Amino acid sequence: MCGRYLLQRTPAELAQYFGTANPLPNHAPSWNVAVTQSSLVVRRHPESGARHLDALRWGLVPRWAKDAKDAAKLMNARAEGLAEKPSFRDAFLKRRCLVPMDAFYEWRQEGAAKQAYAVALADGLPMAVAGLWEGWKQPDGTWLRSYTVITTEANEKQALVHPRMPVILPPEVWDAWLGEEPAAPEDLLELLVPCPAEELLAWPVDNRVGKVAENDARLPRRDPAARPPPELDDAPPDWVA
Repeated sequence: MCGRYLLQRTPAELAQYFGTANPLPNHAPSWNVAVTQSSLVVRRHPESGARHLDALRWGLVPRWAKDAKDAAKLMNARAEGLAEKPSFRDAFLKRRCLVPMDAFYEWRQEGAAKQAYAVALADGLPMAVAGLWEGWKQPDGTWLRSYTVITTEANEKQALVHPRMPVILPPEVWDAWLGEEPAAPEDLLELLVPCPAEELLAWPVDNRVGKVAENDARLPRRDPAARPPPELDDAPPDWVA
């Protein structure tokens, strides 16, 4: 699963990296994004075809939902069976997006306790995580736009922390995933695989990341008190404060 992540890069940096065209959203960095909070996603505008960077709420609310109370349960969408599940199948065909992340957090069972880890790309670039988005008309007539993060089986490195991980898409498939070029559903499903293990860095961080109220630039720093296995003790990327 993916239950927490961080996005500390500015909208301007993300717009340049992902090639978006709309006015920049006013959105502050977060070192501890949690479900039901808003974060930035990259979508294809249905009329212009241009990429847009927008702030949406994490936790998908299907278009047909009676209310938004179960949104937190749909923060993740498993790649397996994605095209058949009622909550996701329409969005999979029509409303795919990229979810920028600088790193995601996961917890590893270590004896009787759990240790939080941060996982990021080794090249220091933002992750482009596969996602789906939806628009839901609220009782007051306004629209709530929400998203979910697609997960798959973990690669060899991430499996040391948790059996699932977000689907991180390489730049060469962004056009197909966003619908900028034609792609059959079966071809899109084939993109939803774990990234190569050597592309990731992982390191232990302070367990206070488990508290939603904790949100500062120190969160992704390595926890000096942790004693992780060598495979999960990489030096954090340069962007970590």
